[in-house]
Amino acid sequence: MMSRIRIVLWAAIAALLIGVGVFFLTQDRETPTSDMVEFGGPFTLVGSDGELFSSSVLDGRPHAIFFGFTNCPDVCPTTLSTLVRLRDQVGGAEAFDIVFITVDPERDGPEEVGRYADLFSTPIIGLTGSSEQIEQVMRQYGVAAIRDGETAPGNYNVNHTASVFLVDEGGKFVSTISPEEPEEIALQKLERIAL
Repeated sequence: MMSRIRIVLWAAIAALLIGVGVFFLTQDRETPTSDMVEFGGPFTLVGSDGELFSSSVLDGRPHAIFFGFTNCPDVCPTTLSTLVRLRDQVGGAEAFDIVFITVDPERDGPEEVGRYADLFSTPIIGLTGSSEQIEQVMRQYGVAAIRDGETAPGNYNVNHTASVFLVDEGGKFVSTISPEEPEEIALQKLERIAL
C-alpha cells in the first residue's frame, strides 16, 4: 500500500515538473531592443564627386542597393543592366534610386565608381569610401566579399554577395532580389517599393 502511494506521489511530482517546464518553454521571450541589430540602416560613404554622401540624401526615396566592383566581368554589369531595365518598366528614374556600392575600395575610388555608373546611361548613385567605411556598410547589410585569384598586383577578382537590397521611402529594408530570381518576381518587388 505504501509503495503504491509513493508511485502516485512521484508521478504527481513528475507531472507537475513537466507542466512547469512546458509552461516556461512555450512563453515568448522578449529580446531587449538594445541587443537587437538593425539590418541596413544609415551610412556615410564617398560619392563619385569625392564628397561625403550620407544615406539621409535618400530619405523619402525608395532605393535598390547593389554591392559590386567596377572590374567585375559579369555579375555586376548584368545585375545593374537588369535593374535599369526593370526600373524603366516600373516608371523610370523617378520610381526609385539605384545605388551601387563598391566592395573593392582599393581600386574603386570616386572617379572609378562615377565612370562605371555613367556606363548605364541612366542615373545610378556610385559610392566608395575607405576600407573601414565599406566594411561597416557591408556588415550592416550582411554582405560578404573575398578577394580571389590575384595573378599580379592589382589584378584580382572579388567574389561577393550579389543580391540587391530593396529599401522603402522610409529607409526601411523590405526585401532582396537574388541573382537567380525570375524577372517577373523582381519586377513585382520593385513595383511594391516604387513611388
